[in-house]
Amino acid sequence: MKKTVKQLVQEANSQIETLSIDQALDLHGKDGVTFVDIRDIRELEREGQVPGAVHAPRGMLEFWVDPESPYHRDLFASGNRFVFFCAAGWRSALATRAVQEMGLENVCHIDGGFGAWKEAEGAIEERKPRS
Repeated sequence: MKKTVKQLVQEANSQIETLSIDQALDLHGKDGVTFVDIRDIRELEREGQVPGAVHAPRGMLEFWVDPESPYHRDLFASGNRFVFFCAAGWRSALATRAVQEMGLENVCHIDGGFGAWKEAEGAIEERKPRS
């Protein structure tokens, strides 16, 4: 039977850790914690970014996490706690579930994503457009 995106996100959320915006704000900038922004580069350029967050486009994430991939990024083998976010928390829920299934431990996502971050007046810095 076919599933909707909403159903997939609900399933993911039932299997992953979701942080409230207050929990995310408390973790930001702490040693051993890496915030991972999976939004499209155009979203970052248009809306800004969380200071210190790593940009890992959703389309490349699994390739960057997999140590056997030619695109692997050592960051994802660091043992850090990873806090994923997107614009509203849907893509990051799916991404968190995917990387968790791949064996990445200590991973979670932010309920409400970057939108909740902005609303809570979390720190935001400008992302200059690529030239």
